[in-house]
Amino acid sequence: MTHPGWVSLLPPLLAIALAIWTRQVYLSLAAGVWAGATILAGWNPVAGLGGAIERTVTVFADAGNTRVILFTMVIGALIATIESSGGVRGFVDWVERRRLVTSPRGARLLAFAVGVVIFIESNITVLVSGAIARPLFDRYRISREKLAYLVDSTSAPICILIPLNAWGAYILALLAGVGVRDPLGVFAGSIPLNLYALAAVVLAGTVAVTGLSLGPMRRAEERTRGGMLLWENAKPLLDPDVLSPQPTTRIPPRAVNMLLPVAVMVLTMPIGLLVTGGGDIRAGSGSTSVLWAVGAGLAAAWILLLLQRGATVDELTATGLKGAGGLVPMALVLLLALAIGGVARDLGTGPYVAGLTAGRVPAWVFVPLVFLIAAFIAFSTGTSWGTFAIM
Repeated sequence: MTHPGWVSLLPPLLAIALAIWTRQVYLSLAAGVWAGATILAGWNPVAGLGGAIERTVTVFADAGNTRVILFTMVIGALIATIESSGGVRGFVDWVERRRLVTSPRGARLLAFAVGVVIFIESNITVLVSGAIARPLFDRYRISREKLAYLVDSTSAPICILIPLNAWGAYILALLAGVGVRDPLGVFAGSIPLNLYALAAVVLAGTVAVTGLSLGPMRRAEERTRGGMLLWENAKPLLDPDVLSPQPTTRIPPRAVNMLLPVAVMVLTMPIGLLVTGGGDIRAGSGSTSVLWAVGAGLAAAWILLLLQRGATVDELTATGLKGAGGLVPMALVLLLALAIGGVARDLGTGPYVAGLTAGRVPAWVFVPLVFLIAAFIAFSTGTSWGTFAIM
């Protein structure tokens, strides 16, 4: 069964409904994979269970998927290494000594600025910006929810507006693959029309400047000002003790221990795109370049600490493994999201939804309808890149 029509909507809808109802992301995604595999197995739930396991394992058959999951683990090792080196604490101290951040507004603007500057890949933006800004947000009693909003709203929305990064390389490759003669020109021409991304960045900047809080965000801010960083029954996806180890006492906190590895990572990204693209940055492999960039950043952090005698190789290895382990939950979510995306692809979810409106709606309705369809597909499959390919 390859084109089950409306039935293809059931797996993503089940995953979404379960996630909202149970707040158990692993269970919800796994149930969506199982439901899709069951449909593909002719509604045999036992065969569907085996199919779900096989489809999850098959995620690793795609080299790009494997690189993205590996990158998630390596970025965990990098963040833990930078934290243990005193790099984040040194950066925060450096910022405050120069009075660059002296208020909640300054902390919000820093998170916004870091998200804008580190545009090489959305996951890197989220993790690095979060690690840098979190201590300042806690110090000035700004909610973690607001930090998450600012970080997320300056990750993918910024990445999609810039062609010279992993996102740009992927989109240019898609455009070239469907016969577009000038992919870079088309991409550049689409930037002013990318109203969602532009609006997200503008709104995030407004929140950073004004501290605007509405609805649940206002309640989160009130909770944090009262001294509670998290809600009483909150269960963070990542263990903060794993990704925020105590800095070494052998050397003083130094901002360079954070800034240099991050700079190396950012600069390695376009180099990787050039190398993997055979001299054409537009043809480069985004997943390969991202993995190289994070690996180069981790190597720079190790070299710095070894030269400063702040840690031994054994200690660095232990810290890196602990940090990588701390991101296993995120890697598992990514794995299941890729698996349900693969199931949705085999069921024809994207083409079915897109085909519902083909030639049946007036032109003035078509553009907003395409946006809503793309939003549904992205929310259902958990991948922007998969949505790009489908649409």
